[in-house]
Amino acid sequence: MTDNLQTSFTAVRDVKLAYIDVGTGPAVLLLHGFPFDKSMWAEQTDELTAAGFRIIAPDLRGFGETKPTSEISTMDDMARDAAGLLEQLQIDQVIVCGLSMGGYVAFEFAHLFPARVHALILAGTRAPADNEQEKAGREQQVQTMLRAGMVPISIATLPKLLAERTRAKKPDVVKRVRKMITQSDPKGAAAAQRGMATRRDYTHDLENIKVPTLIIVGREDPIRPIKDAEFMHERIPNSRLEIIGEAAHMTNLEQAEVFNRAIIGFLRNGVSKARP
Repeated sequence: MTDNLQTSFTAVRDVKLAYIDVGTGPAVLLLHGFPFDKSMWAEQTDELTAAGFRIIAPDLRGFGETKPTSEISTMDDMARDAAGLLEQLQIDQVIVCGLSMGGYVAFEFAHLFPARVHALILAGTRAPADNEQEKAGREQQVQTMLRAGMVPISIATLPKLLAERTRAKKPDVVKRVRKMITQSDPKGAAAAQRGMATRRDYTHDLENIKVPTLIIVGREDPIRPIKDAEFMHERIPNSRLEIIGEAAHMTNLEQAEVFNRAIIGFLRNGVSKARP
């Protein structure tokens, strides 16, 4: 597993963005979930580069080695950061893969820069915006993070992020997820929570997505359950749905081989011609 790839840095808009850029071939932009960082994609980086793809994986603003710059980090901010990075790397068109929060950023990227998207992979995410109860829940988490740090967040969320079998049989995955959460900058995580609370409703974007789209969901995901994936699948014209068993929210880590096989098969079946 590649977890020691060299990190590069570049100034994009108002942030110093940390990212990895590895491999050659069609470019795949990997957008991590909350409250994680680019290291969550280590298994995918290995497999996708071996399969002939170029991987661009940034630490979204406020996470990993990209520091927060304000009290709110919107999905628009993160999408424009990614676009600025691709411009600097002279990448014209890209396959966009986002998990959870990264899926929201992928929606925003596709809305802002449709000509740059060759294909979409949406994992553990959903189209509708938060309701008032969900927004209030996010703000409660924000107050916990700023007051007590990320350890209480890891305790509360691990049972939802990982399936029971993962927690019982894959201690290394549990350890990695816990470490990413607890090492997150509370200010960066709080800014992103507020950004997710203010994100717009992507429902009406779905019918306008014309590129091939793969939707992935864990069969046991309580955060973004199968019905959310089915909702997107029904409305995105050229989409396919992959339900991964014995996985909850972190499908790419819980069932890495299945996840990788699904996305590589998808990319090789007529969607792997994005210009690097």
